[in-house]
Order: sequence, then C-alpha cells, then structure tokens
Amino acid sequence: MRALTARDVMNPEVLAVRDDQTVADLADFLVDNEISGAPVEDAEGQLIGVVSLTDVARVLGGHDQAVIDHPQPEYYLRGWEDRFNPEDVAGLRIAESDLTVGEIMTPQVFAVEDEMPISKVAEKMIHGHLHRLLVTRDRKVVGIISTSDLLGLLVEDA
Repeated sequence: MRALTARDVMNPEVLAVRDDQTVADLADFLVDNEISGAPVEDAEGQLIGVVSLTDVARVLGGHDQAVIDHPQPEYYLRGWEDRFNPEDVAGLRIAESDLTVGEIMTPQVFAVEDEMPISKVAEKMIHGHLHRLLVTRDRKVVGIISTSDLLGLLVEDA
C-alpha cells in the first residue's frame, strides 16, 4: 500500500482570482462566494500570491479615494457574521478604482506540491501554525488542504 499524498487528500475545488482584477471585483467575488480569501494567479495561471479580506481592509484604510462614506448593507456580511459586525464595516464601500489585486496581494504563499507525503503536509501545517495549504503542481494551484481534511483522515481510520 502506498503512502497518501497531498493529491489524495486535497479538495480540488479552489476559487482563484487574477492579479489584474480590480479590488472592487475582488470584493464582489469574495462576498458572492462567501469566502475570506483566495489564491492569486497571473495570466498564465501561475500562483503568485494570496489575497484576503484583511488585504482589502488594509487598502481601504490607506486609500481614501477607494472609500465612500455610506452605511454598508447587511448582505455584505453574509457568511462572516461571527467575525465582523455591522459597526466594524459601516461606512466602507469600495468605489470604482484602478487598484488591482496584484497591488494588494500578499506574495508569500504557503503551498505544497501535490506529491508531498501527507505526513510532511501535516508537519508543515503544525510547525507553521497553518489551517490550510494550497496544493500545487508546476506552480499551478490544483487543490487545497485544510485541517478539517486531515481530521477527516483520522475519522476514516477510526
């Protein structure tokens, strides 16, 4: 019996964004998909970074022209009610802007190759205090592994 690899455990359904998308498009994408972040790919589909709500909030705090002073409708909070309250985001709305995902993304990526043994994946997650890792093949995102995926392995073996 062969040892399990990242490919055996990963979730292949990963929603990614392009580096040339606007921050306004990114915000819509995150809200529409009820996610807090996504990997960033270039035009060739190569993984070049990650972007999150934290990056959007950081940018909004530093770019006054990207903020309109109106109350935020509650539907923008859908899926994140446990992390944000309406007062936290009141007054923030992304205006039309030329600012792109590539300009606000974090270039540091925590990823593993799809052939990495799952024991090494778990080690990397533990030592890095990571809750999820992107899985790549030739610098292209092919999946994601979360702590829930690893716990699922334990349940299956029990």
